[in-house]
Amino acid sequence: MSLPTFTPTTTAEDVAAAFAEQIRGRNVLITGTSIDGVGFEAARVLAKHANLVIITGYNSERRLSEKAIKKETPSANIRRLILDLSSLAAVRKAAAEVNAYPEPLHVLIHNAAAGGGAFKLTVDGFESQIATNHIGPFLFTKLLTPKLLAAQSESYTPRVVVVSSEGHSFVPLDLNAVARNPNPETYDLLNAYSQSKAANLLFASEFSRRAKGKINVYSLHPGIIFTNIIKKEDNRAALTAIGTLTPEGLPNPEHITWKTLGQGAATTVAAAFDIRLESKSGAYLVDCVEANDKIAPHCSNTETAAKLWTITEEIVGETFTP
Repeated sequence: MSLPTFTPTTTAEDVAAAFAEQIRGRNVLITGTSIDGVGFEAARVLAKHANLVIITGYNSERRLSEKAIKKETPSANIRRLILDLSSLAAVRKAAAEVNAYPEPLHVLIHNAAAGGGAFKLTVDGFESQIATNHIGPFLFTKLLTPKLLAAQSESYTPRVVVVSSEGHSFVPLDLNAVARNPNPETYDLLNAYSQSKAANLLFASEFSRRAKGKINVYSLHPGIIFTNIIKKEDNRAALTAIGTLTPEGLPNPEHITWKTLGQGAATTVAAAFDIRLESKSGAYLVDCVEANDKIAPHCSNTETAAKLWTITEEIVGETFTP
């Protein structure tokens, strides 16, 4: 089988076309699938080939995403799931719903992220970005792991994909801040975002180690994309201040290289289905390929990853043994 070489301009359509046979018959759950986002784009493309694509959101607005996907692919099998990752009770409720589905679960893609903005505590008392981007996904994965393991066969290993960011490298993860309420007076939007993205990468690498080949786990940087989150009013000022956006709130091409939505979702689809990654569980991907050399030193520390795992187990009140 001759496979294409992926580049920074490869699109999710390109990746899905290359692995259409691998996607066919599979059931995929993608968190964070609002229109104009990377998760939606991945869902849209995968729905052309997969048996079932489960799309999630914290409210019933995912009807719009389903409608948009089915307009393009009428035969798409889409199932909506309400999942509020900022609430541990809501995560448990959604996981119970998925575990009751008759179909196996082959791929779990953690794409959802808190929308940034001003300092906010969740219903459980955690800072919203670390709660939505790490604590909620940790618990959701824990609860769905038996269903993922049930999809394992001699010829197939289930996958978990965690969308991190190159932002993981900006500041080291403060393990003490994960469970404790940070000070709203000293809260910094980009700092909190970077910490949560570092947690994503550490979680993926530790999960891969603990899964011992039963589940393949990958983290990734999708690129910089002008998505719905970047367009939010709360985030615009912070991104304009560092030069990512122009004073008009538009992408600044002089500051960074931007990707289209299709290019931004490509690495997610590759992480979920590229057969060349089969023996590379735990890898961090950039531009659809392994890029472990781009992991910041503070996210390469296995001791930190293990400590984060234990701290998060204590937070959710459950041990997680894949």
